[in-house]
Amino acid sequence: QLQLVESGGGLVQPGGSLRLSCAASGFTLDYYTIGWFRQAPGKEREGVSCISSSGGSTNYADSAKGRFTISRDNAKNTVYLQMNSLKPEDTGVYYCAARTDPSGYGCYDRGYFYDSWGQGTQVTVSS
Repeated sequence: QLQLVESGGGLVQPGGSLRLSCAASGFTLDYYTIGWFRQAPGKEREGVSCISSSGGSTNYADSAKGRFTISRDNAKNTVYLQMNSLKPEDTGVYYCAARTDPSGYGCYDRGYFYDSWGQGTQVTVSS
């Protein structure tokens, strides 16, 4: 059974940094696109970033560009989201999701493209 587990969330002051991890178990991430999504209280879930199975394609929401970096370490079966210069509006529950990526370059910013989801990790940016 495919399982994704997010970690690395927490409380951070504005301007601070966090690195989120998405670890897979029960399958190897080598052939999967991974997306990061977030949901703030009272708001719809939104795509934050994605990375193709090869790592050759990445994409970022406009709100994340220049501040967030997605990367993957297939040897560790883990995808990371480095978040710098955090703002209060980055607060929310962050989820990672996976889908197969036959081309090696698939990257999708909509949740309905993904088949497996983690349970989420809370990120709170507040002074």
